[in-house]
Amino acid sequence: MNLSDLARHLDATLHGDPTANITGIAGIEDAGPGHLTFVANPKYASLARTTKASAILVEPEFPEIATSTLRLANPYLAFARAIELFYTPPAYAPGIHPTAVIDPTAVIGANAHIGPYAVISANVILGDDAIILAHAVLYPGVRAGSHLFLHAHAIVREHCVLGDHITIQNGAIVGADGFGFARQHGPNQLPGGPWYKIVQSGPAVLEDNVEIQANACIDRASIGETRIQAGAKIDNLVQVGHGSNVGPATLLCAQVGLAGSTTIGKNVILAGQVGVAGHCTIGDGAIATAQSGIPNDVAPGKTVSGYPAIDNRQWLRSVAIFNKLPDIIRELKRRPTNE
Repeated sequence: MNLSDLARHLDATLHGDPTANITGIAGIEDAGPGHLTFVANPKYASLARTTKASAILVEPEFPEIATSTLRLANPYLAFARAIELFYTPPAYAPGIHPTAVIDPTAVIGANAHIGPYAVISANVILGDDAIILAHAVLYPGVRAGSHLFLHAHAIVREHCVLGDHITIQNGAIVGADGFGFARQHGPNQLPGGPWYKIVQSGPAVLEDNVEIQANACIDRASIGETRIQAGAKIDNLVQVGHGSNVGPATLLCAQVGLAGSTTIGKNVILAGQVGVAGHCTIGDGAIATAQSGIPNDVAPGKTVSGYPAIDNRQWLRSVAIFNKLPDIIRELKRRPTNE
């Protein structure tokens, strides 16, 4: 594809040779002739002058450079769209593999692809254009809208409800039992007896355009429901505790853990390994940086860091002081003490 056609497809302004041929996509450090790359992070801006790529996606005000540029407001989004032009994902033709197990009470919409050894249990309802890959399992009573995509070994437990355009990646489990146990009294009614399992009767509900990535766990609730609202994206190895509510367009990055009954607002970003205590509320638009521990509510729009999580700017100042403590101690030891 030549640069002129690519610019037209991405609605970008071209500065450079319109006839240059683009054959693939690459990161700015690895790109070579024929590649399109991008600069969205200022830390990589200097590499734009040395990259061997044939063209770079940049913001409109980016300085002029020798390499051809495609200029538009969101280079990262344009990069994502450009990948789609050069990568063809596997296609799954409608049909049911002979080894799939489908209960006669299940209702399967039009154009479904059901892969090898998939299991669709009693009273499941699947909308049109579902793709269910090998060894995926739908427990009894699951209801799903159109364009469900279950990758291999994904599991959706009993009575869970999925909206339209849901993607569940390999090994993810939606609706496993929440971690609920009540302590029984020991002998003579003293505490310390065995734990009694609380039935987890409430389903997990995924609204439209939610994606759950590999080996994440969305627990079902003891009563009520666990809900992931429209457009939320949940990364690998995330744990969403029972009865939690994750707001629309929120990102939960790798290894985030939400204890039970956590409420997360809309457009929230919890970076990798953030932990949130049970019954906390994270306000709309809040951000928690990586490895933050959140024991209390977070106000809308706040950025927090550290454990216990505090305002990010205060945390940065605290870290800077912490790193100076050895020097401060040495200085104090050198000073004469007053008798």
